[in-house]
Amino acid sequence: MLQKISRAANGLLNGAIAVSLASMALLVFGNVVLRYAFNSGITWSEEMSRFLFVWMVFFGAIAALKDKMHLGVDLVVNLLPKTLKRIVFVISNLCVLFILWLLLDGSWKMTVLNMDSIAPATGISLSWVYGIGLVTSLAMAAIIITNMVKVLFAKDKDDSFKLIAAVDDVSVEQKEIREG
Repeated sequence: MLQKISRAANGLLNGAIAVSLASMALLVFGNVVLRYAFNSGITWSEEMSRFLFVWMVFFGAIAALKDKMHLGVDLVVNLLPKTLKRIVFVISNLCVLFILWLLLDGSWKMTVLNMDSIAPATGISLSWVYGIGLVTSLAMAAIIITNMVKVLFAKDKDDSFKLIAAVDDVSVEQKEIREG
């Protein structure tokens, strides 16, 4: 059941990233063609592309966390015994949860503050732009909590302690997902 939800969420996340990127490319390319070929343009294209870029970057941060692809140095952690690895993993993830709480709190305040502010070209409420911080912090917190539960209740799984994944680990994991 959880794997189905995870796959659906992963598909939704990848779809949102792809739609954001494709929309940005179409808007910018279309605007360039209109400017040079017809001496006109789409007035809201640049602003909407900027908003889509912000959302795409935040969605990408969620995807990177899910795949353990954020930058990290695990040289010392890999040398630790299993019990200490577990302790370091939990402490580091609690620190990340605290940072995500700060992101959630700040995003909430900015979203509420800008609810009545309207973007000049698109007419979209700026709360939609700042709201991505809410989505990101909640999604990342769910990923972190899930990883912590797996580590705390897993039996003899050394790879679950990893804070970051090597490129080889990710390619093997993606191959298993495609086949399974």
